[in-house]
Amino acid sequence: MINRRSTLKSMVLGAVSVFAMTAAGMLSAQAQNKELKIGFVGVTSGPAAAWGTSNVRSMQTRAAWINETGGVKIGDATYNVNIVTFDDQKDPKRAIAGMEKMAQEGIHYVVGPNVDDGAAAVRPVAEANGIIYFPYAFPKALYQKPASNAVLGMIANYQSGPAIYKYLKENKGVKTIAFVAANESDPLSQRDGGVEAAKALGLEVVAQNDTYQNDTRDFTPVLTPIVALKPDLLVLSGVAPANAPLLIRAARELGFEGLISTETAQDAKVLEEGAGEYANGFISVGGASTPEIASDAMKEFVARYTKMFGEYNDESNTKVYALEYILETLKANPAAINDVAEFKKTMDTFSAPNPYLKGDAKLSYVGTTSFGQKRQLAVPMVVNEYKDGAFQTLFVGTVD
Repeated sequence: MINRRSTLKSMVLGAVSVFAMTAAGMLSAQAQNKELKIGFVGVTSGPAAAWGTSNVRSMQTRAAWINETGGVKIGDATYNVNIVTFDDQKDPKRAIAGMEKMAQEGIHYVVGPNVDDGAAAVRPVAEANGIIYFPYAFPKALYQKPASNAVLGMIANYQSGPAIYKYLKENKGVKTIAFVAANESDPLSQRDGGVEAAKALGLEVVAQNDTYQNDTRDFTPVLTPIVALKPDLLVLSGVAPANAPLLIRAARELGFEGLISTETAQDAKVLEEGAGEYANGFISVGGASTPEIASDAMKEFVARYTKMFGEYNDESNTKVYALEYILETLKANPAAINDVAEFKKTMDTFSAPNPYLKGDAKLSYVGTTSFGQKRQLAVPMVVNEYKDGAFQTLFVGTVD
């Protein structure tokens, strides 16, 4: 009995020792890895906080996953990924300060900013300091020559808007449309693009000049004249996630019975808390994945994200892609680690397996039709309809 216990004890201690050595070996290997800093400059506070928070959390989740599994091999070296973040508070001046901070830290690849003003403001800093940045902002001038350092990280409103209006015209009988936007350059630009797209589709635009201040909390005076026109579709151009439920609730309480949509991504939890059942039927651009097309890797990403932050934002189905594209492009051309000119050369022919979609989908750069050069991430265009606390897929499209 004594010998048996001694033997079992030895076996247990041996197993623990092997496990400890293995764990120590992994930690040692990680400690020997080089560090690759990837930046984020964008909004993580205020009414539009959900947009940037989704970016940051997606990057942090993916980086932790990569580091946990040994790092990322680029050329002859292996790197741990370190996400360096800066909240620009949706202020262009702070966005410039954030991009300058990235330059000072020697960071060449930055995700963000999340709005038009910020993305335009940081362009000189990015170009002067050899930084490729991935805005979630739509001005075409950022992605057309002579500009070349910005890469659009999502589907633009002038790409999704026409697709949404066409779908609703053909499937929901929409004939008349009205627009309302915050009195800021970003949503006003999206409104103008939406109006142009609607007219091109033969829809009658019954309202397009109604605006509100971004800190408005009572939208009844803004929406009363629009609701009186009884449009088939009310478009909330460029609406911030915190304002969307307030606008929806105000419209429904005024008796509006038509459809409501936006080309900006939204947060289901915010809609549920702010508008409840009034938000049912609300149409918005969603994350670049649906349950039907999500791979096992996407499901694991969602699980890791949820465990890390206690909740999940559907928009992160899109935001997960920026870091993935950066790392895969660097793997395709390791010389790009410190030379963004090499990165830009690689973009034209780059292709890699898409880990987040089922089947043989590829990561690639697109945007030739919209910008005349490949300055956009190829992510699926998923359009969602909100219902009872969650988003449901309305349809899926693509851009070239």
